[in-house]
Amino acid sequence: MVFELDRLLGGRRVILASKSPRRQELLGLIFPSFDIVPAVGEEIIPEGTPAHKASELLAVQKCREVAEKYPSALVIGCDTTVVLGDEILGKPADNADAARMLRELSGSTHKVISGCAVSLQGELISFSQETSVTFRKLTEAEISAYVATGEPSDKAGAYGIQEKGSLLVEKIEGDFFNVVGLPVTELALTVNKLLGGDSDAVR
Repeated sequence: MVFELDRLLGGRRVILASKSPRRQELLGLIFPSFDIVPAVGEEIIPEGTPAHKASELLAVQKCREVAEKYPSALVIGCDTTVVLGDEILGKPADNADAARMLRELSGSTHKVISGCAVSLQGELISFSQETSVTFRKLTEAEISAYVATGEPSDKAGAYGIQEKGSLLVEKIEGDFFNVVGLPVTELALTVNKLLGGDSDAVR
């Protein structure tokens, strides 16, 4: 079962291939201790990659890069994208770009997709988790005030649901933690599967 992952690890090192403080906090719900070794390679999305598969592809790239250096460790890579229609909304270039994204998200529903990859001794499993997020209709004053907080600058889609960005959201359908940046339950189940845990605990 997923509550016995420490036992299944058997003393193996756990590495998160991300420097995101949000992912680090959430991974602490699964593992009491782990190391941070961010991937440093260029993130490349091949032309023609469907928007809903981009985050998983990038997660696999990050995981493989770090796993090559630490093959005996359990390595976890993750990437999160905000998708509106067929458009991926990355981190805003500046405040004007952040305001543009928020106008596009205002009054509409978008997808937040986190891709995860887990590797151990040459074996890799990856998956994508999707959550629907609906924004309420925002006024220009609200958009300007939120951008002025500085919060959107380093976040995909120009908002953080775990912070003041929560005030922009009307509803979500799916895993809340997935929107924050790490689908905790699905990741724990996947690690359990990779470690040979109880198959009944894995969907």
